[in-house]
Amino acid sequence: MKNKITKSFFAFLCTFCVMLSSASAQKIYKVDIKEDIGPNAWRTVNLAHQKATELQAETFLIELNTFGGAVNFADSIRSKLLGSTMHTVVYINNNAASAGALISLASDKIFMQKGGSMGAASVVNQSGEIMPEKYQSYMRGLMRATAEAKGRDPKIAEAFVDPEVSVPQLKPDGKLLTLTASEGVTSGIVQAVVTDIGEVYKQVEKGNLEVVQHRITAVDRIIALLINPMVSGFLILGLIGGIYFELQTPGIGFALAVAIICGVLFFAPLYLQGLADHWEIVLFIVGVALLLLEVFVIPGFGIAGILGIMCVLCGLAFSMVDNNYFDFKLAKPGLLMESFLIVTGAMVLSIVLMVIFGKNILRSSAFKRLVLQDEQKADVGYTSSPQKTNLLYKNGIARTVLRPGGKIEIDGVWYDAVALDGFIDAGEEIYVEKHENYNLFVRKLRDKPVKNDV
Repeated sequence: MKNKITKSFFAFLCTFCVMLSSASAQKIYKVDIKEDIGPNAWRTVNLAHQKATELQAETFLIELNTFGGAVNFADSIRSKLLGSTMHTVVYINNNAASAGALISLASDKIFMQKGGSMGAASVVNQSGEIMPEKYQSYMRGLMRATAEAKGRDPKIAEAFVDPEVSVPQLKPDGKLLTLTASEGVTSGIVQAVVTDIGEVYKQVEKGNLEVVQHRITAVDRIIALLINPMVSGFLILGLIGGIYFELQTPGIGFALAVAIICGVLFFAPLYLQGLADHWEIVLFIVGVALLLLEVFVIPGFGIAGILGIMCVLCGLAFSMVDNNYFDFKLAKPGLLMESFLIVTGAMVLSIVLMVIFGKNILRSSAFKRLVLQDEQKADVGYTSSPQKTNLLYKNGIARTVLRPGGKIEIDGVWYDAVALDGFIDAGEEIYVEKHENYNLFVRKLRDKPVKNDV
């Protein structure tokens, strides 16, 4: 009996110690960013920060290795770190160039891997060329403000962007500043130089630690894949091609399904990433509607067709770039032009492929299995409309406004008709002047010529 009591007490003591140890453990939530700073990196950090907050972690740690990226998404991550209620730490595991330097400066503590570097934050375009002064001025202010918010030297932060800022102990005049690990510590920007992540944990928290690693889900990977510019180009190709082949075949079928699927796969990830907004999707839909109007309602190729192409082009391109209603100043320089090139290239390629392979695809056995093949031929009794030649020169009444198309009534029967005068009000008397391609063409009765008997 005594042994049972002793064992029970010992078990209770062990459980209590484990609970006490677990309660006193400092929780660190860690997320890895080892890519260009863009929509995917921002989404990862944002989700990780939300989960860290839910878990009531004391420290939010980013392991960073990047050569830079888009300023707008770097600024979003910067703002998230500056506004965080947790202790924020960035571990630079080799590189924190450009946008990476901005993110690092927004943390409470920076640790740098031995042999790592940080800086070179001038704003450049896709070709690596320095952008105009207005971009540099904005970035200088952003770097200064971030450094000041965390008690770091704003002059050093500004020297990352502007080669004219003099920091003789760290760089020659006229050159951008890039700090090595040891220079980072000397300048007070970096907390310490470390050899691995284990040293970072020891520096951040003393005593018991519980490290929670952020996991990238399958959905995250799929979204990252779908917003890849190359994949976006193929989706646009499928979208345009699907619409074209649907117009070439009667009814609603496989081609339309392909177009819808490609459209959803194109817009949905961009919308979730915060790139595509409602108005850009609406702009694309309006463009498609205008093109359909041009094809089925308005003869020829005019204003509706041109506006439709412009709306489709802009709707697709703007969805790929972060903007505030046509304000693209925070987007990565050159990204808007790149998106237009991707969309235009995909549209041109889809047209070329339609011309080369269109007829062959429509005639292929695989495609024929997906569409209705029955034909309604005239020799077996089918006709698109009854003959109306017996209505020539008959009088009637316009039952709707004809501008120029509308409805008329002759001998108690309603017909579709087109006004040759361009516009006829409802209720006016009309007469049928001619009949072509199953269409009745009418004029106002008062304009009917009077036949003179000879």
